[in-house]
This record gives sequence, structure tokens and C-alpha cells, in this order.
Amino acid sequence: MSDFKLNASVRSDEGKGASRRLRRLEAKVPAIIYGGKAEPQSIALLQKDVFKALENEAVFSSVLTLNVDGKEESVILRDLQRHPAKAILLHADFQRVSADTKVHVKVPLHFLNEESCKGVKAGGIVSHTLTELDISAPASKLPEFIEVDLAGLEMDATIHISDLKLPAGVESVDLAHGEDHDLVVASVHKPRGAVEAEAEEGEGEESGE
Repeated sequence: MSDFKLNASVRSDEGKGASRRLRRLEAKVPAIIYGGKAEPQSIALLQKDVFKALENEAVFSSVLTLNVDGKEESVILRDLQRHPAKAILLHADFQRVSADTKVHVKVPLHFLNEESCKGVKAGGIVSHTLTELDISAPASKLPEFIEVDLAGLEMDATIHISDLKLPAGVESVDLAHGEDHDLVVASVHKPRGAVEAEAEEGEGEESGE
């Protein structure tokens, strides 16, 4: 679990106009903290600090520490709104969590041994069907990513969610809905051009007989 710390300040003035002033004049991101036993709280963070944190993909699957005017809050980043054309963050939502709070987040998949897997060595190419996984876990056990080892993946074979080795305490949200939700994560197949060439070659042999 990554150690992300961000400074924030309590925001008293709310509304669209106040949020625009924050972004334009103070280069800050309007945000809200909610959840737990406390009331929702409007806050503001420096745009540059949030952008710096976003350079690490784990920020979306880690517990963050917000220092709000000297008071620390453990939170996860629930939502982030970006400007469609400019490098500006419009708003952020943070949820308060404790170590045992069970949360549902998406974590990235890191594919290992892709170039050396059996199917690639046999002339195949890897297709990534999923690039992130929906998981449920206590906040203290959130992984930064899930590893997918492709070393043993052979030609025309697939890896499903059920084939992944999840850390202790981490569950797949899809699998919790039943075996019908055991989605394909990755597969290896021959390139389309090679398959078409083999088919044409087979037709040519048949016509020549």
C-alpha cells in the first residue's frame, strides 16, 4: 500500500462560482470528504499536489492521508473530474476509511513474462481483455496492482479471473457474482494474417487434389 499524503484546507464558500475562483485564482481543486461517522466536509487541495500524486497509478487503489488544516484523515479517492480540454482538475471526492473498512475499487493488472510466454514463442500474440480488476478488500489490504504471469500461457489458451493469485483478504467482485462472471483476462492467438494465410493454403491444397 503506497504512502500518499496530501495537504488540504477547509473550504467555507461553496457553489459553482466559488469553485471557479478556487481553480482560476488559487490553482486549487475543490473537493469533498464524506463517509464514516463525521459529516461531509468541503475542502480544497493544490492542483499541482494532486497532479503529482496522479503520476502514480496506485493513487486510485491506496489509502491516502489528507492533512486538513492539521487534522489527518484516512481516505480513498472515489471520484475525480477533469476538464475535457485543459489540464485542470475540476473536483475530487474522498471517502473516509479505517483499516478494516471493506472497500470496492479497481486495481491495475501488471502482465509479466509476456515476451517469453509459450504462445508468443510459438508465433502468437497476447490479447489483453482486462487491464484492471474490480476487487473488494479491507482498506489496509488494498494492493497497488495484481500480477498476471503469462509465462505458461500456450497458443490458443486463455487466463481467466479465477486463474489469478489474489493477495490474502482480496476478493474479485466479478467472481462473487458466480462462475458465469469468470471473465477472460488475457489470451494468446495467431495473428489474423497468419490464420488467413493458413486457411488459403488449405484451400489451395484441397483444390489441387
